[in-house]
Amino acid sequence: MSSGEKKKLLHRESDEAGGGTFDISEFQKPSNKTARSVSVGALGGSASLGTFHFSEDAENVKGIPKAYSVSVDGRFENGLTPTQLGRQNLYELVPFTATFGLQKKERTISEAFATYAADVDIKSQSNLSQSDIESRRSRTSMIILDELEFDTVLVTMPLVFAILLGVLSQFLVGYNSGVVNAPESVIFPGHSTFSWSVAVAAFAGGAPFGATIVGKLADSRGRRGALLMTTWIFLLGGLIQTFALDMFSVIVARIIIGFASGFSSVLVPIYLGELAPPTLRGTIGTLTQFALVSGILVSNLMGLVFATETMWRALFAVTPICCIIQLALAPFLLESPRWLLGRDAASLKARFIIKQLRGLRYDHEVETEVGYFLIGGAAQRTEKTSQQDILGEMLGRKKIRLLLVSAVVLQMAQQFSGINAVFFYSTGFFKGVIDNPMIGTTIVGAVNVVATYAALLLMDRCGRKSLILWSSGGMFVSCVFIVLALLGYFGKMIALIAVNVYVIFFELGLGPVPFLIVAEMFDAKYVATAMSLCMQVNWGCNFIVSLGWPFMNQLLGPYSFVPFAIVLAFAFFYSLFILPETQGTTPEALAADLVRRNSRSIVYEPNSNENPGAIDEEWRKAMEQLMKEEQEEMQTGNFNYGFQPVQAQGNQDEGVKF
Repeated sequence: MSSGEKKKLLHRESDEAGGGTFDISEFQKPSNKTARSVSVGALGGSASLGTFHFSEDAENVKGIPKAYSVSVDGRFENGLTPTQLGRQNLYELVPFTATFGLQKKERTISEAFATYAADVDIKSQSNLSQSDIESRRSRTSMIILDELEFDTVLVTMPLVFAILLGVLSQFLVGYNSGVVNAPESVIFPGHSTFSWSVAVAAFAGGAPFGATIVGKLADSRGRRGALLMTTWIFLLGGLIQTFALDMFSVIVARIIIGFASGFSSVLVPIYLGELAPPTLRGTIGTLTQFALVSGILVSNLMGLVFATETMWRALFAVTPICCIIQLALAPFLLESPRWLLGRDAASLKARFIIKQLRGLRYDHEVETEVGYFLIGGAAQRTEKTSQQDILGEMLGRKKIRLLLVSAVVLQMAQQFSGINAVFFYSTGFFKGVIDNPMIGTTIVGAVNVVATYAALLLMDRCGRKSLILWSSGGMFVSCVFIVLALLGYFGKMIALIAVNVYVIFFELGLGPVPFLIVAEMFDAKYVATAMSLCMQVNWGCNFIVSLGWPFMNQLLGPYSFVPFAIVLAFAFFYSLFILPETQGTTPEALAADLVRRNSRSIVYEPNSNENPGAIDEEWRKAMEQLMKEEQEEMQTGNFNYGFQPVQAQGNQDEGVKF
């Protein structure tokens, strides 16, 4: 059975269902038995609550991995526990990409499925009072949600090594963005403004080419092979840059490093997203974003020490050193199981890697995870194969066309807001503003990191449209103050403060949101294509700004931030009147969508071994026992309030402290 057939089998979309409203009772499997849950369901997990079954007969689902019909005890029952079906839905709905701020979408899907499964379970019960119904719904939802979130705390060493290598690649992207800021006056003194602007812009000039070809190479060579190729390209560019003989050598090196950076910017989120479970992709995306902004800060800090005529090569040596570390860790780097399964669904290598990545012990657990990858991959795969065809399909649908245009507009606004004029040229900009311009540059780099953390906190609380409005509006006001300070209406210190406020507002909205909304606005099957297009537009606009800023600064003088202010005003009004809110579907709406998606293909069969109230009784007994033990420890003075070290169980006379 092909992957497309599996997708069609498991989820007949709402157009088949008529897009109408479905009663939750449609999910109940006809049975003469009294629908009840076993008592261990409360403490033993969702496996004891009931089972979701495919409505098709076994002959029609034989293409699905074996674990979808074999339970832990070996019984053939062609079904999934609530948590297993929840994980399958996460694999289908969360894009296979590690994106900064994606945590909210992950939690929303988890909460929606927990609500949906709890409602299905309640409808399958009989002889429950209203208070029992509410209590059971709450307990069931909490159990399922807790099990779905388990992947966020289970991080294996193979996944850690993959994250480390990915983070190092993004660190190099950020580091090489800012490394030429401080040493402009000491690298081959006497160079022209044009040659230096070309050297700076060459980084962004090579990046779009890397972003363009990475997809084909990653598909043909594998994600691991493409990532190692990125490391070798970084190493080559870093060595040429470190041992450069003249400005031409620096320009060539920057083009090569830029190519690797564009390559990495597209590849790393995909590679880590395909290795990580859905509930960790947002967190890992956050790590890569922090690595990028930390790279900029580290380049600024090192510039304070090494930006001299005799030591500037040490700044460039960081890139090959990081590459050598990556190559030393390469033996621990695993191939993407999704890529392996896409080439061969029966791949033993993919199963071995999944076992390592997830810390699994049994074959049936591995097969279940394989099923998630296969079905999730099928759900996120389009019938079109080339990016041009997929883009044509997206542009042919009015709603998706608006989203695509909005995503591209925000990418352009991000770069034409002038942020990289600050990150690339702030040292020159601060000359005459403060005594040591490199101190000002370092302050900007530190503020950038702190603002990134603040943006992470706001992601869960604010709509994406609101963040863009506040960001573009705040940056616009900051530009006004920068211009007025440069004209002498305010003190020079106001210019420094205004630049930092400008960077803060950038990181709160225009920095992360243009990439985040791609993962939130589009169906998962369109995310990779939309992200690739946006990355190419982003790097292209970056090149224009980095090449043109020195000449614009010379031409406009104190009015050099006026063009950026005009772009920001346009971004504000575009977001206010045209950009749709992209914060995502609410848990309630998503739960209703799950009803429509599953109503014709999946039915629910509850367990029927004990009293339906046993789930609450078991929880009550467990809580009473826990409270009793805590009270006894308080009375004897042995209760740990969180200030005592944890001791290992065993020989109490020789407690081992952790």
